[in-house]
Formats: sequence, C-alpha cells, structure tokens
Amino acid sequence: MGEGPFARLAAFLEERTGYRALAQAAFSEPVPGGARKRYVFGSVLLFLIGNQVITGLLLAAGYAPSTHDAWASVAYIEEVAPLGWFIRGMHSTGASAAIVIVLLHLMQVTWAGAYRRPREVTWWVGLGLLGLLLAFGLTGYLLPWDQKGYFATQVATNILGATPIVGPPAQAIVQGGAHYGNLTLTRFYALHVILLPMGVVGLIVLHVVLFRRHGVTPPASLDEPTLVARTEPFYPRQVALDAMAAALCAAVMVVLVVRSHGAGLEAPADPSSSYEARPEWYFLPLFQLLRHLPGSLELVGALVVPLIAVGLLLALPFLDRAKTRSPSARRVPIAIVGFIIGGSIALGVSARLEDAQDGAFARGRARADEEAVAARIRFRARTGSAPLGAAEQRILGTVVFGEHCAGCHVLDGHGEAHAPDLDGWSSRKWIDAFLAAPDDARFFGHTDLHGMKPVAVVGVDRAALVEWIWSQGGREGADPALITRGAALFEELSCSDCHESDGTSDGTGAPNLGGRASAAWLEGLLADPGSARYFGKKNKMPRFKDKLAPAEMDALIALLRSKR
Repeated sequence: MGEGPFARLAAFLEERTGYRALAQAAFSEPVPGGARKRYVFGSVLLFLIGNQVITGLLLAAGYAPSTHDAWASVAYIEEVAPLGWFIRGMHSTGASAAIVIVLLHLMQVTWAGAYRRPREVTWWVGLGLLGLLLAFGLTGYLLPWDQKGYFATQVATNILGATPIVGPPAQAIVQGGAHYGNLTLTRFYALHVILLPMGVVGLIVLHVVLFRRHGVTPPASLDEPTLVARTEPFYPRQVALDAMAAALCAAVMVVLVVRSHGAGLEAPADPSSSYEARPEWYFLPLFQLLRHLPGSLELVGALVVPLIAVGLLLALPFLDRAKTRSPSARRVPIAIVGFIIGGSIALGVSARLEDAQDGAFARGRARADEEAVAARIRFRARTGSAPLGAAEQRILGTVVFGEHCAGCHVLDGHGEAHAPDLDGWSSRKWIDAFLAAPDDARFFGHTDLHGMKPVAVVGVDRAALVEWIWSQGGREGADPALITRGAALFEELSCSDCHESDGTSDGTGAPNLGGRASAAWLEGLLADPGSARYFGKKNKMPRFKDKLAPAEMDALIALLRSKR
C-alpha cells in the first residue's frame, strides 16, 4: 500500500525545507520546573500582535489617510464594510489588550527576577517593546481624524514640543509643520503602518532569540538538582496552556467588541471647537499628573517624571544586588516596579473620578456624544448605507436645521431672528398672529418680504380664514364649515391677487398656499424658495436642492412638520 497524499507532501517539504527539525527545535524548548500558567504572557502577546497585523491590514484596505477623507473612510468601515465594525473593534481592543499583557508580563518577570544576569538585554528589549506599543496607540488614535484623536494627540505633541532645545524641531517634524493638517495625518499613518511595525518585528525577533539563548527563568524556589528532574519540553503542556490563554483572551475581546459594537468614533475633527480632550487610558496617568502641576512645573511632569521612571526600569538589573532570586530578597526592585505601576493606576483612577464629579466635563462629554451620534447619522443619510429610524431622523433634522437654518430662523428657542420664527410656525395661533401683523419682527419684519397688509377681519371670519390656511397641509380635525367660509373670504378679501391656492401655479411674489405645510410643499420651498411658486425675486433664502442629501431633506421636512 502506497503512502497517502499528505504523507507524500510532508516528505516533499521535509526534503526541501527540513521543517521537522525546525518544529522539533521550536517545540522541544526545555521548561525548567515544568509547564506553568505564569509563562503564557509571551505567547498571548504574540497572538495579540498577530491580531493587530491581520485587522490592521484589513482596515488599511478601506482607509484614506487624508484630512478630507479619513473620518468618512473610518465611518464607511464602521457602517458599510461587511463586519467592518467588528474588525475595527478587534483592532482597537487588541491595542489595549497588548499593553495590559505586556504590563502583566513585566510584573511576572520582575517577580521571577528574570531581568537579572544574563537576561539584562532581554529585559531592555521588553521595555522597548512596551514603548513601541504605546507609540502604536498614540499614532493610531489620530488616524480616524475625529475630535478625540485630534485633540488628544495635540496634547501629546505639545508635550514633545515643550522639551528643551530638541522639542520644537521634533514637534515640527512629527506634525509636518507648525500646525496640524494633512501632513500630520500622513506622517502618523506612516509611523503607524511602516516604521513602528518594523521596530516591533525587530524587537520580537531579538527577544525570541535572547529567550531561546537563555531559556525560561525557573521559579526561584527550585534548586539545580530539582530543576534537572522536573524539566519538561515546551510541547505539549506549555503549548496547551499558551493556546488556552490566547483563546481566553480572544473570547474576552470578542465579548467586549460585540457589547460595544466596535470602537468609538466621534464627530469629525473641528479645530475651532471647545472639545474636552482625554487620552486613552494608558496615557491618562500622565495627563492627570500634568493637570495638577502648575505651568512652571509642567515640564517636570511631562518629561522629568517619565524619564526617571524609565531610567529606574532600565537600571533595575543593576539595582538588584540580592544574592538570590527569592522575591523576599529583592524587595527594592519589586517595590520600584510596583510603585511605578501602582502609581500609574492610582493616577488613572483619580482622573476618572475627578471627571465623574466635574459637571462641566460631563456636559461637554454629553455634547460630544450627541455630536458623534449626529455625525454617524448624517453619514448614513448621505451614503444611504442604512435607513434612519424616527429618533435618528429627528436628530438629523435638528443638526441640519442648526447648520443651514438657525442663522436666520428660531426654532425651539435656538437660532437668530432674521426671518420668521418657526416655533409653531403653522399652528392656528401662529397663523392668526401673522395675519394680524405680518411685518412684525417675529414674522417678515426683518426681510425684504415685508409689505403685506394686516387682515382686517375679526371674530368668526378671522377664525374661518385661519382654519382654511391651517387645513391646506391635509390636517386632520379641521372644521368643514369654517374651511368653506375661509375659502370664500380668501376670494372676497382679494388674497388671491397675490396668492394662488391650487398648489401648482406661480404667484406674484407671494407663496401658493395650496397644500401649505405639507411635505411636498415644504420640499418645493426648501429646494428653491426663489421660484415663482413661492417668494420669487424678493427671496433671499438660499436654495437647498443641491446642498442636502435626500435623507437630510426628508429629516428637515419631518422636523418642521413636527413643529406645526
């Protein structure tokens, strides 16, 4: 019986690559003292970096690194690309998870004394890897070009610029000039996807080579004779522990991403806004330190304190003078690492607590959340990527009104009164007040459309005319008798000299009242208010036909109709 196809393929690859020897070398690494859960952090970190590479490549395929397109491209990934929200969520969550795992690994190495001779360089390479992962986070959250990324990264580059002598030119190089702009984004993108990955790969390779050279650091409680008796190969037990730890990490990440539906995306960056910037959690301790230092001491918090902390970590192998690796004999090195990590945690927690008690920050945060929701809704409206629900349509209508209408009209108490007040703009009460004083400042008094004479009728006749006008939009609950009387008054009072009432004919500089306040009537008015069907040559209101997407127009119309 001949060999099967898989056996022949294995023999082919073995003859040409010698992969069995490579696998044997990789999985037969001796583990002094036997497989242990404390050794899983390195493998979990490799898994997380693999996750970052795969999800990063997928994200790069849909990302546009320019200030004009960056936010929209990320919104497209979130809203349109299949599973884009999940991929971006795994990338964002993976970045935080990698830093957590590196810190846990650092504490485990410190406790085991694995930084001591001859593993000093291995320790330094690990610290370098932590620094590059932090740099990944810093460069990565600018890329969406949203409010958080823009302002939080600006804080970081301003700290860089405060460094004596080298700071200002270094800041200019990173930013691509004196101000944030397209060059800033493209340089951060190049750092994030080219330079930093090259550095991480190099450090990982070096770290693995050094690890293989010096082997696993055994527990301090094991003496040499016991080590020989209890040593076992990396495969199968340690491999199984590492795989289970990586699977657990992946499961936790998936749960977090699904619960939050991806990563956050705030409104597009607006340099003129008063956004309350907060960095990611791993930079929050430094932010909190700077927040409580006066201006003259800011440089101490920004540079001196971090440099001291980094210097102590780098010098740890030389500060450890203990004769054994027993934790009880190495209280000073363990205390140094514990103080640095514990102090960072305390500063981060205090920052969160202070923000939670800061009313101004809470209001700013709520406003930023509303703007973020509105921006995502507007993106869906403009791209047609998803239908809008009633609540989303109200939000979009309010945003569109604020951007395009509030400069002239007042609605719900917001806006400037240079044109008719739209609060209750088509209610019986509003129409009645308008007929009594059309040139009042609340109506057309500030516009070129003034000149309409007040309607002199009162009592039942006034009510009948109001009812007829009010009923034009197809309103339910109108009084038929009053409508009939109002239609007759419309002719008797010569209103038809200026206004048409059939809904289609052109007037003489006054709106056709047929179908007034209906969705179709409003759409025509908003599309071209200067048409003869509406205000004609006296009109000063801009056309919105080419300015608003269909969904934006629908949302604005729905908002105005809700205020009738």
